[in-house]
Amino acid sequence: MSAQTYVSELFSLAGKVAVVTGGSSGIGRAIAGALARAGAEVVVVARREAELKATVGELESEGCRAAWVSADLGTGEGVRAAADGVVAVFGEPDILVNCAGINLRPPMDDLGEDVWDTTMAVNLKAPFLLGQRFGPGMAERGYGRIIHVSSQQAHRAFVNSGAYGVSKGGLESLARSQAEAWSPYGVTVNTLVPGFVLTPLNAHLASDPEKVASLAARTFVGRNGLAEDFAGAAVFLAGPSSSYVTGQALFVDGGFSSH
Repeated sequence: MSAQTYVSELFSLAGKVAVVTGGSSGIGRAIAGALARAGAEVVVVARREAELKATVGELESEGCRAAWVSADLGTGEGVRAAADGVVAVFGEPDILVNCAGINLRPPMDDLGEDVWDTTMAVNLKAPFLLGQRFGPGMAERGYGRIIHVSSQQAHRAFVNSGAYGVSKGGLESLARSQAEAWSPYGVTVNTLVPGFVLTPLNAHLASDPEKVASLAARTFVGRNGLAEDFAGAAVFLAGPSSSYVTGQALFVDGGFSSH
């Protein structure tokens, strides 16, 4: 067996269909690109059509099979419409990546019910609903991969964790519940936990050079994260070689959480 064949058997996603929410920017875009370049047919779900078209256009220019669905994941109706749109393109997905999220973090004293509800709807309820829609089918077919993108604030409170940290803590618990339900049938469920990554979601922190430098100093590698740092981990968790890894939180953070 050649080295190329061996690596392909471990990590190739050829013949698989993946859906990536929040896949038009930041970490989600990097993951969508990684899965597509590893051979999967990828459907990118997000709100803004211009970014969706740019993401898919880039992948198609490289010979990948990709499509997009514009949707608002803040309502149950929007989630269901997104799921129907995904299936209409390439069929039922084998891989679900929940990366869409909103980052509303006012001080706790100012945290209102509206911000709480909006945060939970996008960051926690949408991944739950998409899991309910696609997880049982994955289990019936005997193969599935669900990957949630979490946050350091699922584990520790800093810079106004508020509702955001709570939603991400719930997301990691959701992963364990889904793993318990579906892993006996070939569906693994895991979370990726970023450190501080320079993405649009963290624009408010990225505008403070001193804060950015202090966060980099908390890592072992001496820098903050890049969206591309998640490509390899996502391909691993989406592929056949991760069949015995489930219910886990994989920290891709340069050692931030161990400092």
